[in-house]
Amino acid sequence: MRQSTYLAQTLRDIPSDAEVKSHQLMLRAGLIRQSTSGVYSFLPIGLKVLKKVENIVREEMDKAGAQEMLLPSIQPSELWKASGRWEEYGAELMRIKDRHDREFALGPTHEEVITTIVRDDVRSYKKLPMTLYQIQTKFRDERRPRFGILRGREFLMKDAYSFDTSFEGLDESYQKMYSAYCNIFTRCELNYRAVVADSGAMGGKDTHEFMVLSTVGEDTIAYSDSSDFAANIEIAPVNVTYEKSSDQPKALGKMETPSKKTIEEVANFLSIAKEDCIKSMLFLVDEKPVLVLVRGDHQVNEVKIKHLFDARSVELAGEAETEKWLSTEAGYIGPVNVDDNITIIADKAVEVMVNAVCGANEQDAHFINVNPGRDFNVSNYADLRNIQEGDPSPDGKGTIKFKEGIEVGHVFKLGTKYSEALNAQFLDENGKTQPMVMGSYGIGVSRTVAAIIEEHHDENGIVWPISVAPFHIHLMPINVKQDEQRKLSEELYESLNNKRYEVLYDDRAERPGVKFKDADLFGLPLRITVGKKAEEGILEVKIRKTGEVLEVHRDNLLEIIEKYIG
Repeated sequence: MRQSTYLAQTLRDIPSDAEVKSHQLMLRAGLIRQSTSGVYSFLPIGLKVLKKVENIVREEMDKAGAQEMLLPSIQPSELWKASGRWEEYGAELMRIKDRHDREFALGPTHEEVITTIVRDDVRSYKKLPMTLYQIQTKFRDERRPRFGILRGREFLMKDAYSFDTSFEGLDESYQKMYSAYCNIFTRCELNYRAVVADSGAMGGKDTHEFMVLSTVGEDTIAYSDSSDFAANIEIAPVNVTYEKSSDQPKALGKMETPSKKTIEEVANFLSIAKEDCIKSMLFLVDEKPVLVLVRGDHQVNEVKIKHLFDARSVELAGEAETEKWLSTEAGYIGPVNVDDNITIIADKAVEVMVNAVCGANEQDAHFINVNPGRDFNVSNYADLRNIQEGDPSPDGKGTIKFKEGIEVGHVFKLGTKYSEALNAQFLDENGKTQPMVMGSYGIGVSRTVAAIIEEHHDENGIVWPISVAPFHIHLMPINVKQDEQRKLSEELYESLNNKRYEVLYDDRAERPGVKFKDADLFGLPLRITVGKKAEEGILEVKIRKTGEVLEVHRDNLLEIIEKYIG
């Protein structure tokens, strides 16, 4: 490809709204351009990378025995209502109406559509197991699109669905997809970890996220320093034994705490430790008020609340709801003397607290010497907090450490959630009707591109792994107006293309400094510079990954290319 006519305009300045390196570099190197918030166009060089990742995904899916198909982006609301997800999925589901006022969804995922197809076309156990997949644009109405294509409203995704006759069969299909994902992310040269995760609105029980370790990830991975345990912080269980203090309970009292709302402000004002405070937070669980208590130095885990109640929704109460149920504002709420209609649950650490401090449910006031069981009752003590660094690992081996991660893949064991809701059944060996047992497996293809850049870049630009590089070679004459340089460059361009290497030929009449900066920004594996020694057939080859520069005669060029690219 000749760069003079290639749509790959580079930018010198970092766009002001680009917070992370992948977003900055994709804009600067001309891979993407923003159409509107969370929606991007892939320009030619960006699309080439996207297709490289897509092809790796396709090859590993095919190798695992999955069959590719293509499903519609527009899905009728009736399917989502039948599965219960029309409301459950929430505001992220993009809903539209046609001219006849019929409701549709722009698909963020395709469990409902694929289930109905298999339901109508597969009747016998003899056709199962079966795994089907597609690579297609998806839509989610993100509340706050950010980080470029890492969190957008439109994105390219590979989604696959397995159909089995038993849960044992599902285990096998799940393991095949799990192994395929490991192969995919290894081929993309990503430093990833498969972690136990929450299934969210997808449903099902067992699930793993494939997380790329990064400094900008929106998810936190809790992992053991002495074993292979790893889990998303939102689901990692806390395995701590709390011991009750031997202090004797004191008489309940009340203290004025003017304008002191946060745990840190209250603890400093009363000269106590944060772990001596009870943090009280009011949630609406399926629209019913639930007061959640954790120790002051801990963080409430909303996913664990959702699982405890097997709830559809868990939302932190706003100002109006807090005033309605507790007659005060957040920062002063507590469990003492609350309405019987409010359910109180607490983390296990709260159960052993003695003479604690909590909000008094009135402005600028806190109770002191609060004791659970005496001053308030709790309906359920459970693991309700986030795991913390330094906690013992849930598997009993080592202690917990944290690492940020970018989710690039997610695998779910759905079971019969969708097959039962949508009546997807098969006849077993005995002629008896059974529900199909399903799995769901997603990879963010466009998100994987951004994750690769987050991991593979330096201060000068992108450093593409060979497997996903848009071109193998950046061919660059220093001066295209110099006859020998231009002649040799043209010969090399034709020869390398004939050898099936992908070459970006910088035939622009630009200054050498501009060309070198663009080459580093594009980050192609090899840069071949044709300069003053062109008449002698001497070339300069730079390996982008290491920065190593070699002086090579044209007769030996293919040997060097094969060594570094293959």
